[in-house]
Amino acid sequence: MRYIALTALLAAPALAEPPVIENVAARQQGDGWHFEVTVSHPDTGWDHYADGWRVLDMQGNELGMRVLHHPHETEQPFTRSLGGVQLPEGATHVQVQARCSVDGWAEATYRVTLP
Repeated sequence: MRYIALTALLAAPALAEPPVIENVAARQQGDGWHFEVTVSHPDTGWDHYADGWRVLDMQGNELGMRVLHHPHETEQPFTRSLGGVQLPEGATHVQVQARCSVDGWAEATYRVTLP
């Protein structure tokens, strides 16, 4: 009976690691903002990968989103950019949040102080 219980425990799926925002660079560009975001995630291929990130105001409203169209299992961490993000007048901070194709949006956000 112990063998069966141990086998069932070993067969249980491991909890997935959420995507992590490692770094964000933000700069004003024209009348919008340009963000370069570095993400890490243990991508395993098309079945499970970091598939996007978004810029949020401090109340959690989405201001812009970058969709990632393919896995980066051999490029970790990786950096992608998004331009033309319109920020609320007077904003001094934003948040960036990453998403994966299996688990959705990560709970953690990365707080960015705007230059």
